[in-house]
Amino acid sequence: MSNSEYQHYYVPEQSPWPIVGAVALFFIAVGSGLTVMQQAKEGGQGHWLLFIGLAILIYMLVGWFRNVISESNQGLYSKQMDKSFRQGMSWFIFSEVMFFMAFFGALFYARMISVPWLGGASNNAMTQEVLWPTFTAMWPLVTTPAGGTTQAMGWEGLPLINTIILLTSSVTISFAHSAMEKDQRGRLKAFLGLTILLGVSFLTLQVEEYIHAYQELGLTLQSGVYGNTFFMLTGFHGLHVTLGTILLVVVWLRILKGHLDSKQHFAFQAAAWYWHFVDVVWLGLFVFVYVL
Repeated sequence: MSNSEYQHYYVPEQSPWPIVGAVALFFIAVGSGLTVMQQAKEGGQGHWLLFIGLAILIYMLVGWFRNVISESNQGLYSKQMDKSFRQGMSWFIFSEVMFFMAFFGALFYARMISVPWLGGASNNAMTQEVLWPTFTAMWPLVTTPAGGTTQAMGWEGLPLINTIILLTSSVTISFAHSAMEKDQRGRLKAFLGLTILLGVSFLTLQVEEYIHAYQELGLTLQSGVYGNTFFMLTGFHGLHVTLGTILLVVVWLRILKGHLDSKQHFAFQAAAWYWHFVDVVWLGLFVFVYVL
């Protein structure tokens, strides 16, 4: 690498946004936990902590995005900085892959090891007699140790529709990327806007699915290991879809303002990478959580 590229490497000033984001995530984590534990009680304050955390997070995102966009428009970023952005986004997506692998691992452990053992497999008949004599090894588990019952969420209906929506959004974001590389601004705005609408539609239908699960199927976070893994995997995925939609909205607004072009558009490319990652994770969820 030439000396000139080293000389033009931009080092931003110290930023308050990482610590602000950490505070926001702390409030969100504590507020979410308290909200779940207090959902059946009156007078719980957990939801207020959750709202405070979300407000701080939005404030942080707006401020941080504004700073980065301003630096980019001023031409402060060099080719070396662009490589740093690409490496950073690649490692971030890799960390998210490992994040979901841990949850898929918990699902497979419960299904392939814990449930068969409780059913007496691998010479564990005594374990079944001691822990749960009436237990039947099956998945999904529709009976909890406390005697509660639930129903499994089928793959037809809303889950299948949401799968089609996300697969379609993966196609539209690819069309938008092609339009970006060809400087076709009209097609770019249309396909990216359509991708955002599909993302919002997915989240709306997921909320309806959760309402259906709680009110009609009796499938809740208290529904044993099946309910825990179901909401853990689908809920975190929904959170990532929300984040991906926010990224796409920010990029779309920048494009409407005339930012980004065929030569410099890594902000769009990073959002597209993340969206494809979200789509692939959902395919795994649909197969292993809903179908099998």
